[in-house]
Amino acid sequence: MRIREARVDDVEKIAGIHVASWQSTYKGIISETYLSNLTIESRVKNWLWTFNNLNDFEKVFVAETEEGNIVGFSNGGRSRYHEYKHDGELYAIYLLKNYQRLGIGRMLFRSVVESLKENGCTSMMLWVLENNPAVSFYKSLGGRSIGRKTITIGGDRLVELAIGWDSL
Repeated sequence: MRIREARVDDVEKIAGIHVASWQSTYKGIISETYLSNLTIESRVKNWLWTFNNLNDFEKVFVAETEEGNIVGFSNGGRSRYHEYKHDGELYAIYLLKNYQRLGIGRMLFRSVVESLKENGCTSMMLWVLENNPAVSFYKSLGGRSIGRKTITIGGDRLVELAIGWDSL
């Protein structure tokens, strides 16, 4: 498995992972109607926009098998939440279900951390749904809860946690 910086020609694979990961990770957390209506086409549009409008220091990474299959991605950059003292942010990290719990998520996480450090960031935060099993993953990596908010996804009111690392 190798982690590399993503290219715009990876967008369709990233979009497919994004949809599949939401549908497996958020089953029972977000409404089935919302999850079943997610489309790769809409995610492709969002990811093309992202690649064409990357923020300062924002990077997207992919996890690629020896056969060249992309099985996960992460991205991060400067924090978008100025009410927190953390200067970096992990925007997203998703991995196909069959590749979880193999250390690949840690590799994707570390890629963002290293990129942030290279660009002068000294701390990092992220937002994660409170009921997402990944909360324990982030805490095992040293993150701690620093805030919470209520959001709405597909008509469902959900709690999202801010997880932070004071030092990278």
